[in-house]
This record gives sequence, structure tokens and C-alpha cells, in this order.
Amino acid sequence: MKRKPVSQSAFFYVKASIGLVLLLVGISLAVMGIGQFSAEAKTNPINGKSFPNALVPAMFDCAQLHSLNVHIQENFRAGAMMIYCGESQGGSLNPDSGESMSLAQEILAPLLGGTDADLITGADSGTHIIQSETYASANPDNPNEIVVAYNDSRGVASSPINISSASVSTDGGATFTRLTRSNGQSPFGNTLGDPVVLYNRPTGTWFTIWLDLGCGGQGLGGYKSTNPSDPDSWTHFCVHTGSSDDRESGWADNNPSSPFYGKMYISWNDFTAGGSLKVRSSTDNGATWGNEKVLNAAFIRDVQITGDLSTGDVYVAGMDEGGGGSANRTNKMFRSTDGGATFTQTYSGPSFAAPGSTVCASNSYFYCMFSGPSFWRHMGWGQPAALNNVVHYVYDSKNGSDTGNVFYIRSTDKGQTFSAPLQLNTDATTRPQWQPNISVSDDNTLVATWYDARESSNCVKGDENTPCYRMWARKSTDNGATWASDEAFSDVVSPLPGQSDSSIVTEYAGDYDYSSAISGQHNKAWTDGRVVVNSASQQDAFFDKEGGGGGGNNIVLQARVKTHDTNHNVELKWAPADGGAITVMRNGSSIGITSDDGSAKDKLGSQTGTFTYQVCETDSGDCSNEIEVQVQ
Repeated sequence: MKRKPVSQSAFFYVKASIGLVLLLVGISLAVMGIGQFSAEAKTNPINGKSFPNALVPAMFDCAQLHSLNVHIQENFRAGAMMIYCGESQGGSLNPDSGESMSLAQEILAPLLGGTDADLITGADSGTHIIQSETYASANPDNPNEIVVAYNDSRGVASSPINISSASVSTDGGATFTRLTRSNGQSPFGNTLGDPVVLYNRPTGTWFTIWLDLGCGGQGLGGYKSTNPSDPDSWTHFCVHTGSSDDRESGWADNNPSSPFYGKMYISWNDFTAGGSLKVRSSTDNGATWGNEKVLNAAFIRDVQITGDLSTGDVYVAGMDEGGGGSANRTNKMFRSTDGGATFTQTYSGPSFAAPGSTVCASNSYFYCMFSGPSFWRHMGWGQPAALNNVVHYVYDSKNGSDTGNVFYIRSTDKGQTFSAPLQLNTDATTRPQWQPNISVSDDNTLVATWYDARESSNCVKGDENTPCYRMWARKSTDNGATWASDEAFSDVVSPLPGQSDSSIVTEYAGDYDYSSAISGQHNKAWTDGRVVVNSASQQDAFFDKEGGGGGGNNIVLQARVKTHDTNHNVELKWAPADGGAITVMRNGSSIGITSDDGSAKDKLGSQTGTFTYQVCETDSGDCSNEIEVQVQ
């Protein structure tokens, strides 16, 4: 058993047509038996599937699956209902593929980002070990304080059920602590995952928002705290009382110059109203949530919500999934310029091919990135970002035999028109790239990251001995006008993780990752398979960041070890690099002076051990942060 990390949203799902109309809310509540949960498991006598009643409500009628549109919801509970009714398959332990190796292979040493951090502290065992679907935020007044929320199946059998978790860092993302109360669970009891993390700057309060059984049965609610590291400090609140909410997202206006400073927004799909796309907001630090707006009455998937860091305008990215499966998709954009009082659909893009390779076997509505078996359901969703009236969006699409490429579009007129798509991945392979996210900072930098299998020739679900993908990234320093080359971002090429939890649909590996940025620090988390549990690669969440921190003059240093045979090199990268000369320090002593051009290499030869690096400008004396590397 090995130590294991974190991340992701909506473990479960179904099959059918988007055009189905939901039953009335009253009927839905009666059918689902909201509030009638117990700690005992519920077993279907037809197929023998057993689940906590909080996932499959008492007296649930499987004949209502499609009329309730459970099949197009993404959350854990919907997926459990599908498994319970025999329309989807749950996860299972992968067969032992032999002796475990030292996980993923470091084929290429990335210079974007720093050292990956495992979000899961402690050890995991058994089958309730799935962490994925991440949402990362930092405190704008203390960027070293970072909270990442994610789905976590460790509490699927707890009472009350709890499949929501978060990890907190107080050292800028170098290390994290997984929030755990004395009962062994997270502070977010009675919740069903689908993470959102917001920081309310005027009050210094952190908010997590989840699908919440305490807010109408499957509404929106969560927990808030002014001391996020203390698992006992989080207190409950509700955003929306509902019985069939899904796919929520959030944004907080933390710009003191904004006319809507301190306002928080939540978007979601309400499946008691045909899957309509809605937004609610709060102006009183989450005490009340109202001003409910319907952006689209018919079903348009709530991809993500964001806001313009400079103006306070709010944007919601949606997607018309064309009925699901391999049907073409269409991107939508909605905008509010009055603090959420009104929303307008500003953009409906051209249709594009669905990414992926096959219909997901457990639910033909969803499409999967991998086949044999079908795995990693994904519909092309990405993330929007905005700054100074420029709106950014990333998504992915299939192109012939290439099952997925990542595309970026840019609007300079507040989301009304967008540029032609720019393909961010520049590899010459037909290997897949998928599930992108993007963050923009107030210093005009953008960083897009995505899952990328270009460094592999094969991916095998759960096989710890077959490296498959890593996170790649591309950066812009001029608010998206131009982009640097794409580079590897995470430290290793990860195996394709398995999915061992029978309560979660077998194709689930996380539906989205939401990243954020402040003061040039871009915070990213993702689902990773490098940790081996039960002799198989399993889903964990990892974190890394690009930029931020630093010493005098905000010089930020990053370091990576590259090894060929027994020859070790440490590649250093720093910013800003403003010409002149810079001194490179190793373990407190100068090892040379070089041009201040942003990069240098320390050739260690066969030396091994722990080395601490720093760079200092020779003219000003300003020094970077210190960074420690392990050479083995």
C-alpha cells in the first residue's frame, strides 16, 4: 500500500435523449424519497447492487430514470442510480498487472510549473479510494494559502454520506493537508461532490459548494470557514433548495475597484426544470443567495462561470451537446454587465466534432476518450476566463483520426464574437489531448493546461506499468494575443488510472478541472494515476502552479532534474529576466555568473543528494525564492 493524493466532479450517469421533460418537482420529491435516508445499504433484488440510501433513495422507481433525466446528469448520485437500476456498470478492481514499478516515467523534464504536490495525505486502501475532479483557488491577500476541492469516494459508505473533500496549503502549494475530522471524513458531511471553492475577500471567508442533501435532497449548499486549515471550523449553508441540481460552478468578485466587489455567483443545471441553466448570487457573504436568473430554459450544459477581473462582468460558458454520444457540440456564452441582474446570450459558436473514441458502455449519452474498455467520459468541456473586456475559452474537439485536440478562442468585444480556434497542442501525433482549463491573472498572463498522451503509444486502464499522459501547458503574457510554445507541465508521465469503486460508474475519471490565478500565480490541479493502490494505478489529485511567489523584485525560480543514465543536470528557469548578469547559487554558495536571460543549467554529473538553488541579480542584489531538488 502506498501513500496516495487527490481531485474531480460527478462520479455517476445514464442514457437517453435530452428532449425528455422532467416530472413536476412534487412528483420528483415523492419518487426520490428526499429526506428519507438511513445509514443502511439499499440492495436491488434484481441485480444485487447495493448502495447507501443517500445515493439511491428509498422506494426509488427505476422506471423513472429517463423521465427524470437522470441519464444526462453528471453527479455521483445519478450514476449510482444508473448502476442500481442495471443501466450502468460500477467500477471494479483491476487485475494485478505484475510487480509495481516506480510509477510513471519522467520522459521529459518540464520547465513550466514547479514540483507537483500530492493533495492526499495519509494512506488509502480498499475500494473507496477515488479522488478526482478539482477546483483550485488561492487567497488574493495571501497567495500562499491555497484550497483545492475535489470529489472523494472515501465517505461513500459513511453516515451521513460524504463524497466531498478538500486539501489546504499554507506554503504556496509546496505541501497540502487533506482536511479530515476525527471521524476520518472531511468536514463536508451530507454532500455529494461536484466541487466549487470561492474566497470572499471583504470578509476573509472561504466557501466550498457541493451537491447537498441538506438543501432539498439534491440542492446546492456547502460549508464556509475563516480558518480553512481547521477541519472543525467549517459551518453549513444552502445556496439553492432543489431535488435534482447538477454541475454547479462559481466565481467571486474580489476586485476592490469593481462595482460588485464581494459578490459571489453560482451557476448550475436544474433538472427539476428541464435541465435549465441558472445563476444565483450573494451580496452578504453567503448568508442569503437569491436573484435567481434563468439563462436558458432548455437544457444547455453549465460548463463553467467566471468573471472579468477588471470590470466585474460575469460570463457563463455553456454547451449544446447535440443529444449526446458522438453528435457535434456547440459552444455558448452568456454575459451579465450589471452584477447578475440580467444575462444575455452573446455567442453561439459553430458546431464542432465531439472529442473521444467511443460511446461510453455504461451510458450511451456520454462519450469516452478511451476504448477497450471505454473510459474517461468527456464531452469537450473547458473553462472560460476574462480580463479587461477580453474573454478567453478553451475546449477540445476530435479531428479525423486524432481523438482530441485542445483549442483556444478569444473575444475582444466582451464575448460577442470570437477568433478562429487556435490549436494549443502542437504535437505531430494523433494521440489525444483533452479536458482543458485556463486561468488569467491581473498581470495579463494566461496559462492553459490539459491532459496529453503525446508521450505514449498506448494507455491501459489501471496498469501502473504503462505510462499514458501528463499535463501539458501553454502560456501567454499579453492577455492571449500571442502564445509561447506548449510545454510539459506535470513532472511525470502518469499511467491511466483505474476506477475501483463499485458505487461510481466505471468510466468516471473526473469531468472538469477549474483553475484560477492571482498576482501571476496560476493554480492548477488534476487527476493523476501515478500512485499505486491495491497493485493498480488509481485516481488521485495533484497540484502545481506556474509563477507567483519569489524574493526581491518578485524573481520566481523553478528547477527540474533531468537524468540520462547516471548523468544529472538541474535546469533552472526564472522570471522576470531583464538582461544584465545573474549569480546562480547552490547550497548557499555561488557556482557562477551568467546572463540574466531566464535560464541556466547546473551539470552535476554523478552527484546525488539534496540541493538548494537561488539566483540573484548582480546589479540590484535582488534574489529569487530558494528551491530544493532531490537528485537520486
